[in-house]
Amino acid sequence: MKGKWKKIGNAALFLAIMLLTFYTVFKEQDMPQLLESLKSMNVGCLVAVIFLAIFFVCAEGSMIWYLLKARGGVSSLPRCFGYSFVGFFYSAITPSATGGQPMQLYYMKKDGNNLSDCSVILMVVATIYKFVLSVIGIALIAFWNEPLHRFFGGYIGLYYLGLSLNVILVIILIAVMAYPISIKRLIVFFERLLVKIRILKPSKGRERKITEFIFSYKQAVSYLVENKGKIFMVTVMTFIQRGSAFVVTAVVYLGLGLTGTDIFTVILVQAAVYICVDMLPIPGAQGITELVYVNVFATIFINNTLPASMLVVRGTNFYLLLIISAVVTAIFSLTKKKETV
Repeated sequence: MKGKWKKIGNAALFLAIMLLTFYTVFKEQDMPQLLESLKSMNVGCLVAVIFLAIFFVCAEGSMIWYLLKARGGVSSLPRCFGYSFVGFFYSAITPSATGGQPMQLYYMKKDGNNLSDCSVILMVVATIYKFVLSVIGIALIAFWNEPLHRFFGGYIGLYYLGLSLNVILVIILIAVMAYPISIKRLIVFFERLLVKIRILKPSKGRERKITEFIFSYKQAVSYLVENKGKIFMVTVMTFIQRGSAFVVTAVVYLGLGLTGTDIFTVILVQAAVYICVDMLPIPGAQGITELVYVNVFATIFINNTLPASMLVVRGTNFYLLLIISAVVTAIFSLTKKKETV
């Protein structure tokens, strides 16, 4: 019952933030003019934006499949795409995107994959994902500092906060992978604490299972460290995946028939916005993403195209993906048969 109420609470919070966001952003907009701007959007560019949004999620699934296959996993590529959509859905509706990986891990294990392998694979994907964002964020400060400050203005502090949180998380994730014995001690500590406060029942076999898990976990980490080519390949794939999300805004810019700002600048500004809001503890980074977007892109999307651009960008790379992810998650929850493909 507690789990159900928590899910209901998360869903209610998500919907409340979504409605408040849309009300705040569009309450003073000229709706006929907004609709006119949307109608002027090039259909080919709109199709490209939808493709890029779906590609973004599927790219993560392909990385999971690539690493899982190397460890002898049993899930097919389409199934791994599904894991990625499940992760997107739960990340979107939980604060700081904390719900995504646990649910991915649940379904990967349910499909017959090794738990420790799956844990390492998801951690590697997450670490490289955050690492790539951190590298891009630092590069923007080092080589694009003046334009970055000009576009962000008073929101530059939020950018530095988002980047700092990403860097800190990368350090923590690397430490977790590098010191499996410390992980064991931490898990055992919490296991004993939960027994002491009577949330878990005492079990002699539980610590043995924890030890077996850590041993397999250490083996999986060692395998990936010894196969640096696979880590390099996933890193390259992650840069491509990240780039696909940044390019969406540039395609919308072209689709609305705008000129005056070079496409590379539009891509870099969107990258900075993404880094700025990625780690904030708000479901789907709703509200803050829209707030930063309308302020940072105000001088780029001119002639009253700013609301329309935001509606297309967020509508495709978040809300559309959320709907698709919800459908995939529902299908996963109804799937009882273990996959052996």
